[in-house]
Amino acid sequence: MHSSNRPLLHIPQTKKEKIWNAIGILFYVGSILFLLFSWYDIPSKVPAHYNIAGEVNRWGSKWELLLLPGISTFLLILMTLLEKFPHVHNYPERFNENNAAHFYLNSRRLVNRLKNICLIVFSLIVFESVSISLGWGFRIGIWFLPFMLISTLLPIVISLLERRHIK
Repeated sequence: MHSSNRPLLHIPQTKKEKIWNAIGILFYVGSILFLLFSWYDIPSKVPAHYNIAGEVNRWGSKWELLLLPGISTFLLILMTLLEKFPHVHNYPERFNENNAAHFYLNSRRLVNRLKNICLIVFSLIVFESVSISLGWGFRIGIWFLPFMLISTLLPIVISLLERRHIK
């Protein structure tokens, strides 16, 4: 079924989606406030890139820290729009009007989780970069890459497994 022929359904946000949004926004706003309140204490050079072991391998201007909330804002807007229009998402051949609501909800929940996980990940990068530059000693280190990979891949796998059960 082509996306222009798909039913337009209003499916209210689930409680879990609202909780994910609250957590994601809390991290997003918290990282921006943290950055604003610590801006004048941050030295001119901050960690700008990390290697696979979570060690800083490039230092840059503190102005580069503004890229992270900028990317988060872009992702927040884009993925929120994608959540609002699940009928344009990609679905398998077995998609039809009878199972559309199930597919829409499954796809929307995946986008919701990924959006909020991205907000959390970017917020953690802001916090780690600022804390390293200020010498606080807080380091996610080698655990950051596995955390990021698992936290983004796990919802995709779960969503695909759930999708298999939609008749």
